[in-house]
Amino acid sequence: MTELGKPIALGRTAEIYAWKEGQILKLFHEWFPTTAIEYEARVAHAVYAAGLPVPAPGELIQVERRLGLEYERLDGPTMLRVFQKQPWRITALARLFAELHAQMHATSTHQPNSQRERLQNKIREAKPLSESLKQAALDALDKMPGGDALCHGDFHPDNIIMTATRPVVIDWIDVTSGNPLADFARTSILIQYGAPAPKNPLGLVIQLGRGSFYRAYHRHYFELTHANPAEVQAWIPIVAAARLNEGITEEENTLISIVQDAFTPLNGAGS
Repeated sequence: MTELGKPIALGRTAEIYAWKEGQILKLFHEWFPTTAIEYEARVAHAVYAAGLPVPAPGELIQVERRLGLEYERLDGPTMLRVFQKQPWRITALARLFAELHAQMHATSTHQPNSQRERLQNKIREAKPLSESLKQAALDALDKMPGGDALCHGDFHPDNIIMTATRPVVIDWIDVTSGNPLADFARTSILIQYGAPAPKNPLGLVIQLGRGSFYRAYHRHYFELTHANPAEVQAWIPIVAAARLNEGITEEENTLISIVQDAFTPLNGAGS
């Protein structure tokens, strides 16, 4: 039996433990699908091989009845924590955030699953939406252009570790291959409407600063990529519909309103 001690971090799908020298073990809960863990391992190796600023992955490890994945140990606060503690750095942090996202979107790999299929599945399973609004979102998705960019799927400042030498992007379990502007739309929703963690004493800082952070991020991302920012707007209600599959009650009313405002006039249906 492996003695792990106490976890150093807790997440919805896994616990993080100190492991070998310079490594941590991301140990998944028993209920989490083996296929999803194996997918994360494949993608972790692929994005690391592509030269992106990500933690070096190790091996899949069996600990009793649970699977774990070794990763390089990273020391440092998340970008969100830096922003909370040093809000005067908001513009510089937002520009760095945009640079990391643009770098990612300039990369393609054949490892990830299809972004379009992921969005379709999540929209179909979004319980708060009526069938008519689900269908409207799916119809809109069918008309959107595809792509083969590497898309993180959950890119936000709490998924960037600010180490002493470089920022490192973590949590690649939702990565897909697809249209970068859909991934940008997802991040837009997370930054503008994402609910801070309950009882976070610095939650007010997030609420007050998110608008400034988003504007600086938006401006710099499109300076770097030369993409058309107007095209993002068509993705917003589609991605909002997909996020309603995630059961985040604090955001539910806002997300439903975004979907209704976009699609109700087109199909004459409400929620």
